Amino acid sequence: MLSKSLWNKLAVLMQQSGYVYHKEEHYLTFEGILYRMRTGCPWRDVPTEFGKWNTIFKRFNDGSKKAIFNLLFKLLSENTDTEWLFIDGSIVRAHQHSSGAASVEDEAMGKSRGGLSTKIHLAVDSYGLPVHFELSGGQTHDIVHAESWVTHSPSSDFVIADKGYDSSTFRRAVSR
Repeated sequence: MLSKSLWNKLAVLMQQSGYVYHKEEHYLTFEGILYRMRTGCPWRDVPTEFGKWNTIFKRFNDGSKKAIFNLLFKLLSENTDTEWLFIDGSIVRAHQHSSGAASVEDEAMGKSRGGLSTKIHLAVDSYGLPVHFELSGGQTHDIVHAESWVTHSPSSDFVIADKGYDSSTFRRAVSR
C-alpha cells in the first residue's frame, strides 16, 4: 500500500509534529489504519498482518484526538497545483448508532426528514487531490462554508463550483 519512500516522508512529518516517535511497527500500524479506511471494515476485521486490531484502533483514536491526521493533511496539501480549485459538498448518511454518546464536541451531524447526516465540504486541486475540507450537519447549505474555503484554501487562478455557490458575495470573495 505505502511505498517505503512515501512512508519515510510521512515518518519525518509525524516526528516533526512532536506527537509520534519513529518505530518500525508504526509502519504496519499506519498501513492497518489505511486498510481500514479503504475497506470500511470493522476494526476487529483488520488483518492480523498489520498488528492487533485494538492497537491499530487505539493509535488511530489517539491520532484523531491529537489532530495528527489533520496536521499530516495540511503538511501534505501545501505543495499542490492550484491553478484550478474545485469545490463542492456531498451528504453522507449517518448510521443509526452514530449519535447519542455524550460528547462536548460538535459531531457535525444534522437531523432532517431523511434522518441523521453529515455534509463533507471539499476543495480539490487541479489533480483532484484534497487541499481543504470541512464537516457540517447534513442540512447545511454549501454557501455557508464557501467563505471559509476561500480563506483556508490556497490561492488559485480559477475556482470551479456548482450553482450551490452562486451568489455575488461568494464571487467577490473569490475575485480578491
